[in-house]
Amino acid sequence: QVQFVESGGGLVQPGGSLRLSCAASGFTFRTYEMRWYRQAPGKEREWVASISNSGGLTQYADSVKGRFIISRDNAKNTLYLEMNSLKSEDTAVYYCKAHWYDNDYWGQGTQVTVSS
Repeated sequence: QVQFVESGGGLVQPGGSLRLSCAASGFTFRTYEMRWYRQAPGKEREWVASISNSGGLTQYADSVKGRFIISRDNAKNTLYLEMNSLKSEDTAVYYCKAHWYDNDYWGQGTQVTVSS
């Protein structure tokens, strides 16, 4: 059974930092590309960042490039998203997703609120 435990979300002031974690189980984590998405109130879910199965290749949406860092620890079956210089427009529910061919598994989401 595929399971994710997302953590690290919360309330932070503009300019602050947070680190999200997504601990996975129930599938071969090291095989899957991992992604972060987010969904703000009233908006469609959008892609934020991706990391290859080995961790050697990362990609970012323009809106977070230079501020966010995606990483993974295959020994711990865990995905991370380090978020720096946070802005109010980063407020959203953040979701992790595992992707391999036709297989997609979603985490339950964690709320990030950037506000003074």
